[in-house]
Amino acid sequence: MPYFDAASAAPLHPVARQALLAALDEGWADPARLYREGRRARLLLDAAREAAAEAVGCRPDELVFTSSGTTAVHAGIAGALSGRRRVGRHLAHSAVEHSSVLHSAAAHEAAGGSCTEVPVDRSGAVDPAAYAAALRADTALACLQSANHEVGTEQPVAEVAAVCAGAGVPLLVDAAQSLGWGPVPAGWSLLTASAHKWGGPAGVGLLAIRKGTRFSPQGPAGERESGRAPGFENLPAIVAAAASLRAVRDGAAAEAVRLRALVDRIRSVVAERVPDVEVVGDPVRRLPHLVTFSCLYVDGETLLHELDRREFSVSSGSSCTSSTLTPSHVLKAMGVLSEGNVRVSLPPGTAGADVDRFLEVLPGVVAEVRERLGAPVSAPPSPGPAASLVVDALGRRCPIPVIELAKVIGEVAVGATVTVLADDEAARLDIPAWCEMRGQEYVGEEPADRGSAYVVRRLS
Repeated sequence: MPYFDAASAAPLHPVARQALLAALDEGWADPARLYREGRRARLLLDAAREAAAEAVGCRPDELVFTSSGTTAVHAGIAGALSGRRRVGRHLAHSAVEHSSVLHSAAAHEAAGGSCTEVPVDRSGAVDPAAYAAALRADTALACLQSANHEVGTEQPVAEVAAVCAGAGVPLLVDAAQSLGWGPVPAGWSLLTASAHKWGGPAGVGLLAIRKGTRFSPQGPAGERESGRAPGFENLPAIVAAAASLRAVRDGAAAEAVRLRALVDRIRSVVAERVPDVEVVGDPVRRLPHLVTFSCLYVDGETLLHELDRREFSVSSGSSCTSSTLTPSHVLKAMGVLSEGNVRVSLPPGTAGADVDRFLEVLPGVVAEVRERLGAPVSAPPSPGPAASLVVDALGRRCPIPVIELAKVIGEVAVGATVTVLADDEAARLDIPAWCEMRGQEYVGEEPADRGSAYVVRRLS
C-alpha cells in the first residue's frame, strides 16, 4: 500500500532500526553514572550528540535532546522569551507556523505578552520586508519555519535571519520538515527538529541554542541535557535518531532529485486530468517530496477515505477532515481553496509506478465524489432574468455552499449578484477562492442573522 504522508511521519529508516536494536543492548544504563555500563551509555550519548550537531551545523554543547519536536519548540520559545524579558515581551512569527509555535504564542499572550503574526503571500512564503516591519524595540524573539509542513514552500530563512540580526532579535527556526534534506541556512539563534520526520523513531526532538543567545529554561530545574530538557534520556531512540539523520542526509541530494521529478509530474498531471483543481505552494522554492492541491466541489474527508480504499495514504488540510471544523490555518493564511485538499508527501524510496497508479486513480475518485455531492459538471447556462438570488446553505458544510453557488450563478444576469448564507467557517475561504478560479467578483462578507452572507457578482 503506497504511503504518501511522510510529512506527518516518515517510515522508520533501516539504519534507525539497526541502531535502535543495538542501543537497547548497549545503552540501557544511566549515562550520568561513572561505572562501566554508565560510561558506555555516555559514550553512545556523546557520539549521537556529535552526529546530530554536525547535521544541524552547531557545536555539540549547543544541542540537547528533548522528548519531541513539539517539546523542543515549547521549551525553545519559553526559554528565549524568558531570557530576554528585560528587552520586552513581544514575539513575532509567521502566519503559517506549525501549531506548536502558535500554541506557544497563545500561551505567551495569555500570560500578558504580545504577538505579531507576519502574513504570507499566496504561495505561503513570508516577505522579509514584512517580517522586518513586524519587529519592534521590545521584540524578544522571532520564529520562522524553514519549510512549510502543509504545502512545502521553503521560507527565506537567510534573508529573515539577516533582518533579525540587524535588529538584534534572536531567530528560532523550526526545521522539522527540512532537516533531513539538508542544513538550514546560517543566521539562526535557536533551531528545533523532530526525528520522526526524517525516519528516526518518534519521541526524540532536537533543540539547538547558539552560544551567546540569552536563554532561561522554564519549569522545574533538571540535571540532564544542560538543564534544558528534564527527564531521563531515551538513549536507544536518541542513538537511532542521530544514526538515521546521518544516513538520510548522505543520500538526500540524489533522492531529492528523483522525488522532485515525481512531484513535478504530480503537479502537472493533476492540473491536466482533474478539472477545477488548484495546485498550491511555491512551484520552485519548495521541499522536493511534497505537493498539495485542492479540488473544487469535493468533500475532503470523503476523498481521503476513497483514496484509502484504493490503498493510498495521503493527508489533508480541509476543515471536513479535522475535529475543529475550521480550514487549515496555513491554507487560510495563503488565501487558497481549502475544500477537497490533498497533501502528498513521498517518503524516500517511493516507486515511480506507485505515483503513476495514483495519478490514474485520482481523477475517477474526484469525479465520483463530485457526482455523489451533486456538483455541477458543465458550464453555467446563458444569463437569466434574475437581478439577484439568495442561496440558503446554513447548517451545511463546505463544499455544499460552494456547490450551490456554482449551480445558480448562471441564473442571474451578468452584473447581478448571488448571496450565499453560510455558517461554515470554510466558506469564508472557499467562496473567494471559487470566485478567483471562476473569474467572478467576490464582493465581500456581510453579517447575517446566523453565520454570514457572502456576496458574489457575476462577471461572465
